[in-house]
Amino acid sequence: MRLDYKKVFLIGFGFFATSVMWAVYNTYVPVFLQAGDPAFDAKLAVQTFGFGLSATLTGFIMTLDNIAAFFIQPIMGPISDRTYTRIGRRMPYIITCAPIAVLAFALIPLAPQMIPPELNGQVDKLGGLFAFFVVSLGVMLLAMAVFRTPVIALMPDLVPSPLRSQANGVINLMGGLGGILAFLIGGLLYKIYRPLPFWFGGLLTLIAVAILFWKVKEPKELVEAARHEEGLGVFRGLRNIPRENVRSLTFLILAIFCWFVGYNAVETFFSSYGVAVLGVSEATAGMILSVAYVTFILFSIPSGIIASRIGRKRTILIGLVIFTIVLVIAFFTPIVPVIIGLLAVGGLAWSLVNINSLPMVVDTSTSEEVLGTYTGLYYVAGTLAAVVGPILNGWVIDLTGRNYNTIFLVTPVFFVLAILCMLGVTKGEAKTAA
Repeated sequence: MRLDYKKVFLIGFGFFATSVMWAVYNTYVPVFLQAGDPAFDAKLAVQTFGFGLSATLTGFIMTLDNIAAFFIQPIMGPISDRTYTRIGRRMPYIITCAPIAVLAFALIPLAPQMIPPELNGQVDKLGGLFAFFVVSLGVMLLAMAVFRTPVIALMPDLVPSPLRSQANGVINLMGGLGGILAFLIGGLLYKIYRPLPFWFGGLLTLIAVAILFWKVKEPKELVEAARHEEGLGVFRGLRNIPRENVRSLTFLILAIFCWFVGYNAVETFFSSYGVAVLGVSEATAGMILSVAYVTFILFSIPSGIIASRIGRKRTILIGLVIFTIVLVIAFFTPIVPVIIGLLAVGGLAWSLVNINSLPMVVDTSTSEEVLGTYTGLYYVAGTLAAVVGPILNGWVIDLTGRNYNTIFLVTPVFFVLAILCMLGVTKGEAKTAA
């Protein structure tokens, strides 16, 4: 069997769109929340207006969207599995919610931009602006929670099991490209006018979703199957699966939760780490982090090919071990050139893990008609981790006197836990082609 790269690249525009927005969001929103606090401002290269919150509160606010998404994303998989329209099962949610998300996303940076200099960091006196900021965040992230599972479920819908790791490599390559554009071009735009990265990311997202809708058509047989289903039957696809599959899926979901707790914590606070520990500007910190995205992109397709040769489980374990070692070294060597090199290796290792995790989850399924349900389970683990990771690491940072370097100790602990969980996984390898 050969992978249709053109088709998969087109599917990848959906993940490209979400990656652009997440990269901008995770890089600049934590800075907006903490700017105005004297301890944080002392590390800033250029004065930035913000709300002066602690790292703990920043971590909590960064997870409010994930708390809501935890309840939305898992059910959107089975709901879209059983949605019948002339344009497909997944597309209605994508083309209606993406524009809403983009509009709210474009409004996020306006509140910090309007803060009067004399009130910088005084969140208690910025009630209206802070409320506008939080509502914009909430609307954007709730809309994304609705369409994210359907957009990711398009890949297993259109690609057979033996090719899903390779296809997911292409999908993540597209996501990595979105991240690089957000970091590099967004970093330059941020220096000119702080809302520009958000507007640039929103425009790219609208273009990507338009291409996805224009070029990608869902399989008619799966759409027709949804037409004949009665009722929503949420999570119906999880019933009556073999006991061994349940055990393996449980260990796999726990492993995914653990490694995303670690990864999300580093991603959320890396811009703050760059400012406070490395002594660079927030825009430069975003550009440094983009190194990991570059190597992730370069190795995304090879990681899928490697998994097809040695197996998905073994590939994931290798990636986790390498990344754990890299993070421990980073803790002891907070030097810009060293961190850049370590991030390069970390991006490569992360591709071995991330590319093969979703294919393992969906290939635990015994039916091709409920892959959205299993995609939803994947996001249960990822979303819950996105709640726990930033809060936990924000708490550790505050506990250690704003020592942002501690993110490189907490994360390896969760990677080791993920390795232990993966040892109990027995299902999820590529299925034999029919």
